[in-house]
Amino acid sequence: MEYVPRPTDAPFVREPSATAAFAALSDEAAELPLPEEPVNAVVIGGGTGAPVSIRTLLSFGARTSAVVAMADDGGSTGILREEADVTPPGDVRKCIAAMAADPDDPLTRAFKYRFTFARNHTLGNLMLSALEDATGSFPEAIAICERLLGARGAVYPSTLTRVTLEALTRDGRVVEGQAVACHSRTALERVRLVGEGIKAYPPALEAIRAADLIVLGPGSLFTSIIPNLLVPGVVDAIRASRGACVFVCSLADMQGETWGLTAREHYEALCDHGMRGLVDYMLVHAPDPLSLESPSDEAFAAASGGRGAAEAADDPDAQRIRPVGITYQDARAIQEQGTVVLTRCLVDPARPTWHDPKALRDAFLRVLKLCRSRRR
Repeated sequence: MEYVPRPTDAPFVREPSATAAFAALSDEAAELPLPEEPVNAVVIGGGTGAPVSIRTLLSFGARTSAVVAMADDGGSTGILREEADVTPPGDVRKCIAAMAADPDDPLTRAFKYRFTFARNHTLGNLMLSALEDATGSFPEAIAICERLLGARGAVYPSTLTRVTLEALTRDGRVVEGQAVACHSRTALERVRLVGEGIKAYPPALEAIRAADLIVLGPGSLFTSIIPNLLVPGVVDAIRASRGACVFVCSLADMQGETWGLTAREHYEALCDHGMRGLVDYMLVHAPDPLSLESPSDEAFAAASGGRGAAEAADDPDAQRIRPVGITYQDARAIQEQGTVVLTRCLVDPARPTWHDPKALRDAFLRVLKLCRSRRR
C-alpha cells in the first residue's frame, strides 16, 4: 500500500479536473432556460464521477448535496484507514472540492494537492482526518472543511460505520477490499458491505428523501455507486422520495470491475442491488441520439463509432479503454422495465473517459423538463 515516489515526480501534484469546462458553464448560466422552480438535487456516488455531476448541477443553480460511499481503502485513504483508524476521507474530499465557491481560490487548490514526497497523501485527506481526530466527529470535520472552501452544498457520508467491500466476480472468485475489487481481472457480479451493525447516516437519508432529482453517478458502478445502495435505509429513502432518479451510465471501462459489460448490464447490476423499479431515467452516451423507433442495430453501431475486433486489437488504447455500448434491443428492454433511456453524445472530446459538462447539463435539464411534463 505504501507509495514510493519516482525521481521524476513533482513534489506537489493536483488531481486532473475540467475546471475550464465548468467555468464556461457558469459563464453561460445567464442565457440558459433554467428550471422555473428551485431544484433540490442529490448525487449518490463517489470517486471522480460524483464531482462531475455536482459541478454540473451547481452550474444551473440546483441546490446540490452529495451522499458518498465509505468503502474506499486504496491510496492515501487506505493508508489513513489502516494506520490512523479514521473514516475514509478521499471521496468526501473530492466532493467538497467540487462544491467550493471558487475553484481558483488558493486554499481550494491546495486542498487538492497530492504530496508525492509524503506517501502520495492529499492535503484535503490529511485535513479531514486531523479534524476528525480533533473534534471527535467526521461530520464536524466535513462541516469545517465545507466552511473553509465556501462549499455551495453539503456532503454526507452514507454511513459512519466502518465497512469493507466484498465482491463476487463473474468467474466465481471472492475478493475483499474496494481497491482490489475495482481492479479485478474479470467483471464483478455482486458486491456487499461487511461491517458490524451498519447504519445509514440520518442526514444522508433526509437529503435523499427531500430531493427533486436523485443522480446516480457517473463513476465506478460496483465500487463507488452501489456501495451507497447497500447501506440499510438508502434504497428505502430513494423509494420514499418524490424526486426522479437518473442513472448516468459510464462512458467507458478503464478498470476490471465492469470490463466488457454493456450499458444494459450496468443497469441490471443496479437492479440486482435493490434499484429495480426505482430508476426513472438512464443517460447513455451515443454520438447520435438513438431512436427507439428505429429497428436498425447496424445503424446505431455505426453512429456510436463501433469498431471491429481486429481494429481494436491493433490499438493499444483500446486495450485499456473500452466504450460502454447499447443496442436498440437493449434500450427497449430497459424501457420495458419503466426506465426512460436517453442517449446523447456525452463524451468530452479532449478526454474520452470524461463526461462533457455542457452535454451533461443539457441532459439533466431535459430530465427535469420530462419529469414535470409527466407529472402534469
